[in-house]
Amino acid sequence: MPASQSRARARDRNNVLNRAEFLSLNQPPKGTPESRSSSRKASGPSTQPPPTGDGARERRQSQQLPEEDCMQLNPSFKGIAFNSLLAIDICMSKRLGVCAGRATSWASARSMIKLIGITGHGIPWIGGTILCLVKSSTLAGQEVLMNLLLALLLDIMTVAGVQKLIKRRGPYETSPGMLDYLTMDIYAFPAGHASRAAMVSKFFLSHLVLAVPLRILLVLWAFCVGLSRVMIGRHHITDVISGFIIGYFQFRLVELMWMSSNTCQMLISAW
Repeated sequence: MPASQSRARARDRNNVLNRAEFLSLNQPPKGTPESRSSSRKASGPSTQPPPTGDGARERRQSQQLPEEDCMQLNPSFKGIAFNSLLAIDICMSKRLGVCAGRATSWASARSMIKLIGITGHGIPWIGGTILCLVKSSTLAGQEVLMNLLLALLLDIMTVAGVQKLIKRRGPYETSPGMLDYLTMDIYAFPAGHASRAAMVSKFFLSHLVLAVPLRILLVLWAFCVGLSRVMIGRHHITDVISGFIIGYFQFRLVELMWMSSNTCQMLISAW
């Protein structure tokens, strides 16, 4: 027994880590659980005062911050793709807004571009359709005009409802005009002028006998109306594209709900 003790002491003396300059290596760090447990054992039965409400709240917030940061720094692939497309849309729309203000490069052509956009406004189309309906004397013409009037009213209600739901602003801070307030075309998504131009052009191409040059001009007119809304800074590119798509589906819906000549005559007589 004494011999084993003497061998243990000799082993401890020969151990390099037992020297004075290496004693700190044998001690656990201050932040480890061992050091905390040893400090609690050394302190004995003395109890610490409970943390205050503010301290506990700050501790919980500090524990939650890393998780929130990880959620922000590691978005999903869909989020990255959507934000990238949105940034491209905003950048391209701002570049195409060459008539958005007086200091832009095409500021002198702003009046002409706005005039092109007015040709796709709802108020002139509804007023012109009602005037033609009153002047029309044929049953076929009244049938086409009544269904066109239905399509125009459907377009205004659909665009106003979607805009009120989405509430997307345009690429530039441009206030809507008086005619825009009358048709509730206040927000950017979708572009009401684009949806109306697409619907009207498709309606005319389907129900009117037009020569080939006129059909080409009709399609170009719809495209120019949508482009003019981007050039004056009222809509993004995606707003106009969405307007074209909505206008096409409105035309398909009107075709499904097409009113016959007898129904149109009944509505005209009641009106």
